[in-house]
Amino acid sequence: MVILGPSISLAKARNVKGLTVANDGTVVNIVGQPQELIQGLIDQFVQLSGLIVKKTMEPLLSMYPDGVRETIPTIIPQPQINSQPTQTTTEGINK
Repeated sequence: MVILGPSISLAKARNVKGLTVANDGTVVNIVGQPQELIQGLIDQFVQLSGLIVKKTMEPLLSMYPDGVRETIPTIIPQPQINSQPTQTTTEGINK
């Protein structure tokens, strides 16, 4: 509850059907299978984690509006294409 703040933590816990949570974060009632309720609670916080990552990365992403790929040097050298035509001969070929 400390990391996310009480409002967000309580809201997420209260979204789990079968779980009753007091204002101080204490679970006061459980209806249903504990394993299912725990999974429901985990799912609530997993949904939130995507938003946390997005919010954390926004400053970095705003520094590179065209994408990071444009700023990363190519590690594998590109093949050189020979623009001059090659000559073929028939010397040494048995006819």
